Amino acid sequence: MNRSRTRLHAVLGAAALIGSLAVAPSAFAAPAAGAAEPASTNATSAYAGSAENAAANREFFDAVMKSALKKQAAQPGIQLVTVRYRTTRAPSFRSQIARSTQIWNSSVSNVKLQETSSTADFEYREGNDSRGSYASTDGRGHGYIFLDYRQNQQYNSTRVTAHETGHVLGLPDHYSGPCSELMSGGGPGTSCTNAYPNAQERQRVNSLWAGGIATLKDKGELTKVR
Repeated sequence: MNRSRTRLHAVLGAAALIGSLAVAPSAFAAPAAGAAEPASTNATSAYAGSAENAAANREFFDAVMKSALKKQAAQPGIQLVTVRYRTTRAPSFRSQIARSTQIWNSSVSNVKLQETSSTADFEYREGNDSRGSYASTDGRGHGYIFLDYRQNQQYNSTRVTAHETGHVLGLPDHYSGPCSELMSGGGPGTSCTNAYPNAQERQRVNSLWAGGIATLKDKGELTKVR
C-alpha cells in the first residue's frame, strides 16, 4: 500500500476539470522492494496525503462523473448514474473486481458500476509498482485503477480493490479510521480484511452522485458535455 495522493474534498466540484495530471498513488502503499512487511501497529504512520494529491484524486472523480453523465445526458430525469469500467488489463484480479463491484452496487443507490468491453469511464490495470495501488486520470474523462501485485499479496485484495474504487466514487482517505471504515486503507494494518463501506461512506457516495447530477444540470454542464 502506498503513500496516498487521494484525499477528496467533501463538496463536489463536478464542473472543474484541469487538462492533465500525473499518476496519483492512493491510500494503499506497498513497502519498498525487499523491505519487511510493516507491523500493523506502525501502519498508520506510513500514510500521509497532501493538498496536491487531494486535488489530483478529485480530478479523477470529476472526470469519471463527467464521462458517465455524458453518456446519459440525453436521458431526461436521470437519477441512477451508471459508471462503466473495463478489466481486460487486469485479468488476475477479475474476481476481486467483480466482488468489489457487487459490494458497491449493493451499498449505494445513486450510482451503479457496470463492466463493459467497449467504451468505459475507467479501467483496471495490474502490474508491479513500488508505489503500490493507485488511481490515475488524464483529466479528460480517461482514467484507471492500478493494482499492484505485491501489495495485494500483503493486504486483503478485495479490500484494496474496493478501497481504490471508493476513490473513483468520490471518497477521501481517512487513515486514522478503524478497520470497519473502508477508506481507512492501510491504517488498521494487514490483518484488516473488511471490504465494505460503512454507513457514513455509503451516505456520502449517494449524496455526491445525487448532488452531482443536480449540480451539472444547474450549471448547464450536461449540455456542454454532449
